[in-house]
Amino acid sequence: MTGLKSKNKENITLPVKGMSCASCSARIEKKVGELEGVVSAHVNFAAEAATIEFDPQKISASQFLETIEKLGFEVPRQSTTFAIEGMTCASCVSRVEKKLASVEGVHEVDVNLATEQVLVGYIPALVDFKILQSALEEAGYRLLPEKLQDVSSKGDEGRYIKNLADLKLKLVFSGLTSLVVMFLSMSTLFNLESNTLNITLFILATPVQFFGGWQFYRGAFNGFRHGYADMNTLIAVGTSAAYLYSVWVTFFPALVGFSEVYYDTSVMIIALVLLGRWMEARAKHSASSAIKKLIGLQPKTAHVEREGREIEISVEDLIQGDVVLVRPGEKIPVDGILVEGKSSIDESMLTGESVPVDKKSGDEVIGASLNKTGFFKMRVTRMGKDTVLAQIIQLVEQAQGSKAPVQRLVDKIAGIFVPVVIGLALLAFAFWWGFGDAFGPLPTTPFLFALMVFISVMIIACPCALGLATPTAIMVGTGKGAEMGILIKGGEALEQAEKLDTIVFDKTGTLTCGKPEVADVLLSPTAVLDADRLLVLAGSLEKKSEHPLAQAVVAEARKHNLRFETVVDFEALPGFGVQGKIDSKNIFLGNIKLMQEQQIDFSSMSDELEKLAGQGKTPMILSIDGKIEGIITTTDKLKPNAKECVHRLKKMGLKVMMVTGDNRKTAQAVARQLGIDDVISEVLPSGKRDEIRKQMAEGRKVAMVGDGINDAPALAESTVGIALGSGTDVAMEASDITLVTSDLQAVPQAIELSRQTLAKIRQNLFWAFFYNVLGIPIAAGVLYPFYGVLLKPVFAAVAMSLSSVSVVGNSLLLKRFSPSKL
Repeated sequence: MTGLKSKNKENITLPVKGMSCASCSARIEKKVGELEGVVSAHVNFAAEAATIEFDPQKISASQFLETIEKLGFEVPRQSTTFAIEGMTCASCVSRVEKKLASVEGVHEVDVNLATEQVLVGYIPALVDFKILQSALEEAGYRLLPEKLQDVSSKGDEGRYIKNLADLKLKLVFSGLTSLVVMFLSMSTLFNLESNTLNITLFILATPVQFFGGWQFYRGAFNGFRHGYADMNTLIAVGTSAAYLYSVWVTFFPALVGFSEVYYDTSVMIIALVLLGRWMEARAKHSASSAIKKLIGLQPKTAHVEREGREIEISVEDLIQGDVVLVRPGEKIPVDGILVEGKSSIDESMLTGESVPVDKKSGDEVIGASLNKTGFFKMRVTRMGKDTVLAQIIQLVEQAQGSKAPVQRLVDKIAGIFVPVVIGLALLAFAFWWGFGDAFGPLPTTPFLFALMVFISVMIIACPCALGLATPTAIMVGTGKGAEMGILIKGGEALEQAEKLDTIVFDKTGTLTCGKPEVADVLLSPTAVLDADRLLVLAGSLEKKSEHPLAQAVVAEARKHNLRFETVVDFEALPGFGVQGKIDSKNIFLGNIKLMQEQQIDFSSMSDELEKLAGQGKTPMILSIDGKIEGIITTTDKLKPNAKECVHRLKKMGLKVMMVTGDNRKTAQAVARQLGIDDVISEVLPSGKRDEIRKQMAEGRKVAMVGDGINDAPALAESTVGIALGSGTDVAMEASDITLVTSDLQAVPQAIELSRQTLAKIRQNLFWAFFYNVLGIPIAAGVLYPFYGVLLKPVFAAVAMSLSSVSVVGNSLLLKRFSPSKL
């Protein structure tokens, strides 16, 4: 720590996670205190906080985070989605991202033009909403408070309705006035004196210019004030050039020498651009319909038992532990557990599965699903943002707000697009004004011809099409996925899923039901106990384990009404089995590898083991004091559609593999039933990740499909991790795609949807680039010297409006996506 003479000192308190003892806090104090510019550093181990006094002129607060994290501790970070007002085109995206990224404490910024939202990753100790809001206000945009995750929130919908109504009012007014102006501009039909006609046109055009076009002026002024140009600048400058020139001719005709005006051009451009904005707003709103559908699923009221009587209350007034009554035909209000009665529940709106699920007392039910048959009572376990529905909505919102990697390059191009277009428009204007006569007679004066070219170039350029090409396709694609029970985490997951060439399946719980049952209890030729005794010993050991195979053994013992015995020195051996002592005897129960490791001879049952494994059964060998006593086998039924899923993936050109901890014979028997050729068996949990790494090292794009905690490392390691909704929270957290449904058909459907979405993105980007690359030169008059073709400003406005609408419309076609039939 160095002595400081600066009086400009600041204090900051940072939360620190991961400290295990006082020496941890001392280590942080020492390292932070040694930094140049730090006056004092104090770390409170009990409060898990570091208070630092420093000179901001010599060191920034972000350096403290780097130092603390390099020591292996964590400073909590937060990600929040905010709505933004004021973004009008793709060039706004890069400006907003740059501005927010420059705020100290912000480490991630992801702006989505289609949803008009920004995902900000920041450190709450260094930055808050007000700091972010004021930073954006400096750039001319408005940041709205964090979106509430309550599924009944209507703020966005109300804002959309108001904005659409404003647009419609301006559109109708501008459109009708433009038609009158166009009609009157055909002066040959009227016997009006030119000056009278021009004044009439001025009176009609001025309200359109400054009422209908006010939003363009406001946006352009904001840009000018903050040093940037955007879509509003192009429209405001282009229409103003036509309008102001016409005003000059109207009131000073003697100075100009002729009376031709272009009011019709300016008002028609404004009307057409407003039409495009209105159509675009409606299309963008339609693109996010999946969220609105999900929000609309939740019932508004619930019948609850309080103080011995039934009352109807708002869902928002429910509290945890309330007992809710649900009758046939009613929607389940929130998540809970059945405490009385039974029923058949339709969960298709969340999972995509059409077959109702039978539920009995003790089973979990999901809010927003439909009670089909019976009456039941349920106890509330999760409400509001904690419900499955709310979490699905949050996942879909995050996915729709995310970016595909290809979009980042597009945003960079869009960031410089408008200044380049303005430069080209000025260049074209100067060229045609100075050298227009050199290409033969022009239809008007060189100045007017150059002015029309300038306006056309300014109006036809469309960064909006570039900005909307990717996010609208992602919005519709992820929304369609949610309707099918496929939750895709974002644009990157979509892009990676489209490139997959290898699918690796976990066996137990993924390809099979994950609920093994005991098939055989076999005694060795030298056994000194009977089958029931073998089950008692095995069940007593497995009672302490949570493994599915263990639960099958325990269930079988209970089915025979057998009593378990006390086990001491119990130990679970992951990937091998279990061991413990009963009546002072050492007992092992597990696979062949466990017997080999313990050097226990099982040759007397080798033939049986091979035969059972060939039948797809999983054998567990029990030994007492080093002597084999018998075998218990389990079978696990294949999931419905597992075989069809594998067949579909192979038909799509994908390599399908299975990885399992089961022995080779059992694994191969299951693989044969499914039509899987590549099997990796007898793999420990850590080995699954190693196998994924091996495949990826060969240049393959690998998806791992799993459901358990032991699959999480492999899911995280793979190109795309796909977790089954029936699995654990850990597996879903590590995955890129979560299947809410347990139907394995969703795996090929997810990949097919990804391919379709990426195809739409490519189509959109091709159109957006092709349109601008082709349209701008034509508007600049490149074809005029050769073919006499010049794009009039009004037609430029039509083309510009249609370009962004066509991109959104093309993305909306994804709503018709239907998985290919086998």
